[in-house]
Formats: sequence, structure tokens, C-alpha cells
Amino acid sequence: MKRDPKITFHGAAGTVTGSCFLLETGESRVLLDCGMFQGSKTEKELDYRPFPFSPASLDAVILTHAHIDHSGLLPKLVKDGFTGPIYCTPATLDLCAVMLPDSAHIQEMEVEQLNRRNERRGRKPVNPIYNAADAAATLVQMRPHPLEQWEELSPTIRFRFWNAGHLLGSASVEVEIGAGSERRRLLFSGDIGPHHKLLQFDPDAPAGWDYVICESTYGDVDRNDPSDEGRRKMLQDEVNLAARHRDGALLIPSFAVERTQELLADLVYLMDKGEVARCPIVIDSPLALRATEVFREHSRELEHGHLLLRALGARNVRFTQTAEQSKAIDNMRGFHIVIAASGMCEAGRIRHRLKNWLWREEGTVLLVGYQATGTLGRFLEDGASTVRIQGDEIAVRANIRRLDVYSGHADGPELAEWIAARLPVRKAVFLVHGELPAIAGMRERMSLLRPELTVVEPYLDATYDLTSKGAVDISDVQVPPRLGALQVGRKDWHNDFQSLVLDLQERLDEAADEKARGIILRKVRRALDEAD
Repeated sequence: MKRDPKITFHGAAGTVTGSCFLLETGESRVLLDCGMFQGSKTEKELDYRPFPFSPASLDAVILTHAHIDHSGLLPKLVKDGFTGPIYCTPATLDLCAVMLPDSAHIQEMEVEQLNRRNERRGRKPVNPIYNAADAAATLVQMRPHPLEQWEELSPTIRFRFWNAGHLLGSASVEVEIGAGSERRRLLFSGDIGPHHKLLQFDPDAPAGWDYVICESTYGDVDRNDPSDEGRRKMLQDEVNLAARHRDGALLIPSFAVERTQELLADLVYLMDKGEVARCPIVIDSPLALRATEVFREHSRELEHGHLLLRALGARNVRFTQTAEQSKAIDNMRGFHIVIAASGMCEAGRIRHRLKNWLWREEGTVLLVGYQATGTLGRFLEDGASTVRIQGDEIAVRANIRRLDVYSGHADGPELAEWIAARLPVRKAVFLVHGELPAIAGMRERMSLLRPELTVVEPYLDATYDLTSKGAVDISDVQVPPRLGALQVGRKDWHNDFQSLVLDLQERLDEAADEKARGIILRKVRRALDEAD
């Protein structure tokens, strides 16, 4: 080996989205994942910027799974000049064939709406990150590859997939670079699934590594995940609590891929057993409909695929596809359940359902997944009394509930157990895909597991040489990261501004009379003048 391989963390460093790791050897440049940034507007703006590397210079991409925070910028990569193969598992390819065109459609639609507003405001039009044609071109470059079989990318680098237990088709990636005494063995965890996940078998991979790049989404959390029976009992309690309002609705913001299918299988199971009253279940997501067909086709690969097939045949289950079908949900009478994307309430049809129900006491919102900082879902989870949706101010009177037993991610003890099964790790563990408290919690677990284990917390755009003695930070100090450590994985000024507007409106509404409102506004104006 002429030189040590190096790795650069162009995403999922100090934050849970934008997974993107560039691995460089003397002969090859390989990208692990190419995901969208989500969360605050400051982070999401990175999706519109040029890549911090040349897409045309890449030899290959290895994709861990289909979730948009791992795959969502692949069409942009292709649009900007990448022409090489994109390796993934067969099920991941099938899901990407649904999810990437959907992502392109959402961007085109949202940009069209934004440009109409910009025209009225006298602002310049903007372009979507990519379009449907870019998504279609990306699918042509994707290469399905089975689990546990080696694929050579060059004479000095090869990889193989291992089941990650997170999502249909999800994989950890084993990479070998070089040979003999100069060989480096790397393991990229991808997203690791928890125990007792309904549709996925437990994650697996060999032991004995030089470097492990490990996700940390719930590194500081001990969920004490229940068994299948315990999980269903908790869901049963939430449904029965919401159903006390006979004319109410239970809204479940959910990721359209796998989380929705798991919830549907458990809901129908509970209704079949008579544990909850049978009622209409509406899956309000065209993406979920198409993704469910992929799950149906791969049902034999799922741990409890028969339960999903039973749910799909239930007469009280409905899927909406057209906008008209979705709007008609607002006219439903009697208690019903609506599952709609997105899981963090940032886009999609769930925002329309929330506008219709958040201000009504008979509504219930059940959050069943991770809510990133700066998202609408996180604001609801944190107890906001008022939120803004599509420019409208909405009072939150609905019952906001949380049920974190459908997470696709292992919690802290499960991640530590996964690492323990991979030992020895001779050089270092990189902690990625987590906000700063989660990474700190994971570091503490690693110190208890193996005090001598080297743990590295990379920052955005940091580069490390993967030497035979350990990881060496070789980041170019002349090229600062696109965002500083204090700008990722947390609220930004856009969030603070919206909170200020809502707080000001609340104070004005509570003021006793016109004079009191005038005093409040003068104080605000005085503060602005003093800031100048």
C-alpha cells in the first residue's frame, strides 16, 4: 500500500442526517451513502450547495439502505457528474425505485409553490435539487448485490454486505483495503435495528476490525424495548385512550417505509384479537402504498411477513393515492386512525391532517419515531402550545403522545451490545449519525465496555488518515467545514425566529387592551433599535 487510506465525514457528523462518507485509497475513491440533510433550515440548505468533492471523480457508491437521509442526494450526485455504479442490496434497489422518484416529485412540487410565493414577493425563482429525470437516471446506475458476498471494486479494495436489521434491505458494509500486513478492515454500521423489531431479523456482522464507523442515534437512551406482546400492549393503550373521543382521530406521523407497515400489522393484529375496537385505518401516503407493494413482494425475507400480508387484506384498511382521496379524510365521521408521512412532520400529507386536528381537543397525535431538532415533530414533542404550518398559526389543543417502541434504531445498550460483538476493534471507533448528547452517551458506554478503546467524534467535513497505528486528523485548516459544530444537530435562527413570532403573537393576544398591546410593540421596537 503506497499510502494510508483516508476517510472524510461529509454528513451525519454531529447530526443524524445527511449520511455521506468518502473513503479514499491510493487507487480508488468510494462514497458510502449520499443522504439528504434534514432538520433545521441551516442544515437543509446544505442539500442545495455543491458537493465538497467532485462527483465525477468517484469510482463507486455503496448504499447502506433506502432511507432518504442515506440515499436522498444520489440523484444530485448523478446530475452533477457521477457515472459509476451504486451498489446496494436487491430490496434497497426496489425501495429506491419508489422513494427517489417520490423525493424528486416532492421537491418539484414544493419548489413550484415556493416560486409562486417568491414571484409575489419579488424574489428570484429557485430550482429543485433534482427532478424526476435525475432520479430515473440514478436507478439505471444502481447494482443489486446480495448479502455476505464479496465484490471487488479494484485490486486493492473489496466489500460485502451484512444484515443491519434496520429496514428491508438495510446493510452494514464490510470493507477491506490492501492485503497482508498493510490490510485495513473497516465496518460501516449503517443504521442498526433494535431487538424485537417486527419485520426484521437481528443485525449481524463478523468480529475483529481495525476501524468501526458506528451510528449513535440513540446512544444516550435506554428504551428498555419490550417484547412483541409488550409493544402491542402499549399501542393498544394508546389507541384505546384516543378512541375515548368518539368523533376523534388518532394521527400517527410515520415514515412511509417499514414504520407504517409495522404499525399497520400490529393494529390489525390487535383488532383481530379484540383488544381494540375495529375502526377505519387510513394510510394517507402514495409513497407508503407503493412501498407496501415492495414489502409484499419481499414478504418471505421478513421475519413476520405473514402478519403484514394479513393486515393488507383487512377490509377496514384503506390507502389513499390521489389528492382528492386525501382531502376526503377530513370529512370522515366517527373515530378513525390515519397514518401519514412524514415521520418528523416536515412535509407530506401529515401536515394537512395536523392543520385539521391540532387545534381540536378530540384529536390525538402519536409520535412513533425520532424527531430531529428543528422539526415540527420535535416542537410538538417538546410541548409547543402554538405552531406554524404552511404559514398558518395553529393552537395545539390535541393530545400529543409519544410511543418510542417502533424505532428503527437500536438504543444505547443495544448499540453497545452490537459493538461488543464486533470486538476487537484494534484502532478506533468513529461515532456518527447522532446529535451531540447521543454521541456523548455512546462514548460513555464505550469507556465502560473497553476503557482502552479509542473513540473518535468526527465533525462535519473532517478527514482522517486510517494508519496502522490509529486515526490521524488531517483536516485542512484552510478549508473550514461547511457548518460549525454549533450549527449542526440543533435549532437555528429560523427556528428561533418562528418561536419569537409565536411568542409575540401570544403576548399580544393575552394583552388586556389596545394600550397594553401598544406597550408590548414599543418594547420590541426599542429592542430592535438598540440592537442597531
